[in-house]
Amino acid sequence: MCGILAVFGCVDNSQAKRSRIIELSRRLRHRGPDWSGLHCHQDCYLAHQRLAIVDPASGDQPLYNEDKSIIVTVNGEIYNHEELRAKLKNHKFRTGSDCEVIAHLYEEYGENFVDMLDGMFSFVLLDTRDKSFIAARDAIGITPLYMGWGLDGSIWFASEMKALSDDCERFTSFLPGHIYSSKTGELRRWYNPPWFAENTPSTPYDPLVLREVFEKAVKKRLMTDVPFGVLLSGGLDSSLVASVASRYLAESEVAKQWGSQLHTFCIGLKGSPDLKAGREVADYLGTHHNEFTFTVQEGLDALEEVIYHVETYDVTTIRASTPMFLMSRKIKSLGVKMVLSGEGSDEILGGYLYFHKAPNKDEFHQETCRKIKALHLYDCLRANKSTSAWGLEARVPFLDKQFINIAMDIDPEWKMIRPDLGRIEKWVLRNAFDDEQKPYLPKHILYRQKEQFSDGVGYSWIDGLKDHANAHVTDAMLAQAGYVYPENTPPTKEAYYYRTIFEKFFPKNAARSTVPGGPSVACSTAKAMEWDAEWSKNPDPSGRAALGVHAAAYEEVKPSALPKSATPLSDLPHKVQAGTIESVATVV
Repeated sequence: MCGILAVFGCVDNSQAKRSRIIELSRRLRHRGPDWSGLHCHQDCYLAHQRLAIVDPASGDQPLYNEDKSIIVTVNGEIYNHEELRAKLKNHKFRTGSDCEVIAHLYEEYGENFVDMLDGMFSFVLLDTRDKSFIAARDAIGITPLYMGWGLDGSIWFASEMKALSDDCERFTSFLPGHIYSSKTGELRRWYNPPWFAENTPSTPYDPLVLREVFEKAVKKRLMTDVPFGVLLSGGLDSSLVASVASRYLAESEVAKQWGSQLHTFCIGLKGSPDLKAGREVADYLGTHHNEFTFTVQEGLDALEEVIYHVETYDVTTIRASTPMFLMSRKIKSLGVKMVLSGEGSDEILGGYLYFHKAPNKDEFHQETCRKIKALHLYDCLRANKSTSAWGLEARVPFLDKQFINIAMDIDPEWKMIRPDLGRIEKWVLRNAFDDEQKPYLPKHILYRQKEQFSDGVGYSWIDGLKDHANAHVTDAMLAQAGYVYPENTPPTKEAYYYRTIFEKFFPKNAARSTVPGGPSVACSTAKAMEWDAEWSKNPDPSGRAALGVHAAAYEEVKPSALPKSATPLSDLPHKVQAGTIESVATVV
C-alpha cells in the first residue's frame, strides 16, 4: 500500500505551504517507506509515499501522461493493467507501473473509465489543461480514502485521517465505489452492481462456477515483483486462499523470481486455536510456515499505536487489528512486502455465526448486502491499516468484483444454514472446494466452524482486553458516558477505554463521526439484532456471543443476574430541560 495526499485550491501557495504539505505527507510514510514524490501546479499539490510492489525500479509517483498535462497519485493495484494497456496502443508509457494506466485512460475516455479498472485503488487526478480534478475509490473500499475541506476553501484528499485532520475544518470517509468531480462538485456512484438494490436473486448455485471465479481472483493477485505470502489462520477462508495460491504458484511468473514454495504466516497466543489449525493446513499444503506468538500484555502495550494507525474506536476492529498489527511487523522484518488475506467471505456468504438465526432467505440476503456495503468501515479498514502501519500490503481475493457478482447472484436459499440438510455456514463455498480427487484441504478444516480472528488468536485475548478496560474505567465513568460522549456513546467499559485513546489522537467532531456505531452480536448489523430477542442481553461482537451456536459460547446471562435498576446505556436520556438533567438509573 502507498499513501496519497492531494490539496486543491490553497489560498497560500508559498514555499511554507509546500513545506507543510511535505510534513503532512510524512505522516503517511509508514504506508510507503520506499520513496516520496510531490507535484505542485499553482495552488494544487499531489503528494505520494510509495510502497514499491510492481516495477520497483521505475514506478515512482506521481505518474503522468505523455506531455505531463495529467498527473495522478494512486494507492492500490490494477490487476488488469496489461489488458488495459493493450487498448491504449496510441499512448506511450513511461514506466512498468500498473497504476500509470489511469492517467492514459482518463486522457482517452474522460471521467467514465473507473469501472474499467479491476483492482483495489484510491486515486486523485489533476488535469492541468483546465485545472479540473477527480478522486475515486474502489468498489468496496479496500483502500482507504478521506476527503476534507479547509477554511480557505481548499479541498483535501488523503489515505488516512491523520494527514488532513489538523488542517481541515471538516472531513469524512470517501464513499467506496464513488467518484468526485470538481466539474460538478459532487460525488456520484460509479459502481452499480445488481446486488446493490438488495433484491433477492434467483440464480441456481453452481459450485464449479464459484470455484473457478475464486481461483481466478487468487491467481490475478499473484502479480508482484517483491516477496509475498499468505496470512493463514487455519480457518476456511485463509486456508482456501493459501491452497489456491500454493496450487498455482509454480506456474506463475512470480515463481521464477521468488521460488515455488508459498510462505504462510499465523499469529496467536500460545496454544491458540489458530496456531494449531494454521500449522496443520501449512503442513498439508507444504508451505514455508511462520508462526508468531504474542502475550496479552504485548497486545495491551500496542493498543495506543493500533488505534492511532487504524483510526477507529470500534471494539471488534481494535480486538482484531492488534494481533494483525503485531504480525505485520514480524512479517515485514522477514523482507516480505505483500500478503494475501481472507477478508470478505463472511459478509458475502453469510459466514458469521449469527446468520444461523436468519428467519428467511430475503433477510439473509439483505443482511449480506448491508455487511458488504459497510466493509470499508470494518474489515477492509482493519486489514489495510494494520498491515500498512509497517509498510505491508494486504490483498483480498474474496473482494474481487467478479467473485462478488457471482456469489451475490446465487439464490440465498443455498446460503441459508440448514442443519437438517447438513449445511453449516458458508456451505456453498465449502462444497465448491470439496474435491475428492484433488482435495484442496482436509475435510475437518474445510468444515471447521467459523472463528473470528480476534477469537481465534486465543480466547483469553478478548478476556484480557475486558479486564484491562475494567481496571481503567470506573462504574461512575460508564454511567456518565452519555454526557461525556453524546455521539456514538460507548456502551461498555472496553468501548469507553478505546474511545478515550481515540479522542487523544483525533479530538475533532469530524473524526469521531467517521466511526460506525450501534449494537452488534457476533459482528451483526443492528438490524439483524432483531432476529433473536436473547441477543440484546449479551450484545458483544465476539463470535462467542452467538449463544447456542458457537461451540465455546459465553454463558447466557440470566435475567436474575442483572440488578433491577439497571438500564441499558443506549436508553439513557440526554436531554436537558429547564436547566435540569432528567433522572438517570445507574448502570452497574
